Amino acid sequence: MEIVNDSRLLWAVLTPLVGAGLVMATGKRPNLREAVSFVSAVVLFGIVVSLIPAIRAGQTLTWTLFELLPGLSFTLRADALSMVFALVASFLWTLTVFYSAGYMRGLQEHAQTRFNTCFALAIFGAIGCAFSDNLLTLYLFYEIVSITTYPLVAHHQDEEGYEGARKYLVYLTTTAKALILPAMVLIYVLSGTLDFAHDITTGILPAGVHNTVVVALYIACLLGFAKNGIMPLHHWLPGAMVAPTPVSALLHAVAVVKVGVFSTVRVMLYVFGTDTMTALNLGLPTAWFVSITILLASVIALSKDNLKSRLAYSTVSQLSYIVLGVALLTPHGIEGGIVHIANHAFSKITLFFCAGAIYVATHKKNISEMDGLGRAMPWTFGAFAIASLSMIGVPPVAGFISKWYLVLGAWDAGSIGLMVVLLTSTLLNAAYFAPVAYRAFFAAPPPGDADRQYREASPAMVVPLTITAVLSVLIGIFPDFFMQFVQAVVP
Repeated sequence: MEIVNDSRLLWAVLTPLVGAGLVMATGKRPNLREAVSFVSAVVLFGIVVSLIPAIRAGQTLTWTLFELLPGLSFTLRADALSMVFALVASFLWTLTVFYSAGYMRGLQEHAQTRFNTCFALAIFGAIGCAFSDNLLTLYLFYEIVSITTYPLVAHHQDEEGYEGARKYLVYLTTTAKALILPAMVLIYVLSGTLDFAHDITTGILPAGVHNTVVVALYIACLLGFAKNGIMPLHHWLPGAMVAPTPVSALLHAVAVVKVGVFSTVRVMLYVFGTDTMTALNLGLPTAWFVSITILLASVIALSKDNLKSRLAYSTVSQLSYIVLGVALLTPHGIEGGIVHIANHAFSKITLFFCAGAIYVATHKKNISEMDGLGRAMPWTFGAFAIASLSMIGVPPVAGFISKWYLVLGAWDAGSIGLMVVLLTSTLLNAAYFAPVAYRAFFAAPPPGDADRQYREASPAMVVPLTITAVLSVLIGIFPDFFMQFVQAVVP
């Protein structure tokens, strides 16, 4: 493996930060403001794409900004794992800029400049996490994401918004400071470095550290990155649904929750390593622990009539697929977990885009109110149906690839029980997703809607959700684009 210094990492991280400043400067000119957001997103995506040839060639790109102490620096790094997250986040930001403009203008929302600025800052934090070379850099960008998304959750500035945002910030910052920060200090004291390993087998903790200490550090990191939505530290996520739908899409598909699971995976594989996790038998207990989240969150989703709430608990469940896959410690399991970062992102952002389009066009939030809407909004509900199939795991949509590898990983690990968990969760996925599309296309509209002429939301909203739905299918049919990076992670 060749390590190469590359300043493009710095430009990638700075692009959304500069974009946020330009958004504030052009705030009084809405068209220019949105244009600046879009150009920033395109530039970021272009920089990330330009890194692909080097990563494919087996290089690891780094860029050090400054060093505080030996083994303690602020350093960026691009490798195969980081490219999965960076490509997803940068590409989906370009679509979300268009969608947000249609949503915010369609509802004549206030504080649109603040909204777009914080949106760009959240992507700044997410890309920083993707390209972090060590635990210190990751922690700093992780906290940036928490802080910059607080105004987005509290956007409506009402009692419900402030309560949801307060819960959001308390959960995420408290767990990070109470668990990750002391764990990080102790890891540095024990190892003399916070730099991630370059091989998932070794980790960075030296031999001779007492097993109890390693297990305690592992648990602190697993629960401290509470953006991963693992129960019981998941309550912030449904509470954050008070935010505008583009924010929900950002939270659940691009920035916040993916920062949580990406950070968890990065630490599991590159701080502890598969050898240590195997030696201390941390893998299967972790998989069983997150299985509780997978099943229980799916059961709760079944009880929710509010569409965004159902999608929120679906996210809680689906995020734990990623952790479960890595915790299996088998090549197929790790590959299935990592590729689900991308597959879930495209499908879940489609679902939230659809929820927002439905609300803008009809002002309906509850599934029980959506009977017959599919005939008036075929593009929106067609995209919703496709993304639902992906969440369920039906071929040839992207989610099938994830679940196929996860089932293979569970088989390789010799755990029939975890295969049953995956099958049961798939049935639960079908139980809470299928009725939405069925009611929209096949149920008769309620009497009060008979004379209303509903139609699709603006093209600024419908086009992005159609693109993400189509891409969910294409990723399922042609999975090699992301799998080339995923398989490079696993020896």
